Amino acid sequence: MEADDLAADPMAQLIAWVDAARDAGLALPEAFSLATASSDAAPSVRLLLARAIDADGLVFYTNRESRKGRDLAANPRGAAAFHWPQLDRQARLAGTVQEVEAMETVAYFAARPRGSRISAWASAQGEPIADRAALDARWADAERRFPDDDIPMPPFWGGYRLVPEVVEFWQSRTNRLHDRIEFVRRGDGEWQRRRLQP
Repeated sequence: MEADDLAADPMAQLIAWVDAARDAGLALPEAFSLATASSDAAPSVRLLLARAIDADGLVFYTNRESRKGRDLAANPRGAAAFHWPQLDRQARLAGTVQEVEAMETVAYFAARPRGSRISAWASAQGEPIADRAALDARWADAERRFPDDDIPMPPFWGGYRLVPEVVEFWQSRTNRLHDRIEFVRRGDGEWQRRRLQP
């Protein structure tokens, strides 16, 4: 893989690699790991699903009161990594994280399955709970609260966009001489490409 083999816009290239993984039949090709850090620099990482990828960045949704939500409120930076082992590929992004605009978030929430919308109300994401029965009871309470399909978005729920400053594409090669092409956003907003040693 040469730098010139990749799209000039790394986000367009990321979309192409996600699509290639989907076309290859990989399960959840849009799954990625998101790393954040708290105000005291304690790192945390978890797996999420990218709900949109475009020229502006990578979009995901969550409970804003969750650990990642608290991390991003205190330190609005993140790093993401995709891995498609069957294709011997990885992609990595790092940059700032911004809240998604309310209209976009509300539209996405309304398009989610009913059970997912109920769960957003029922679960205090990441907080301790006594047992499964207590969680099931919270879900049943939320389902009774919203008996029809008109389920409003919780005020504590929303979307984020990771706006990358660095994007790297990694392709496995023999003898551990992997291809690594890094895109770095310059001050004028343009992307500069360079090869990294494996």
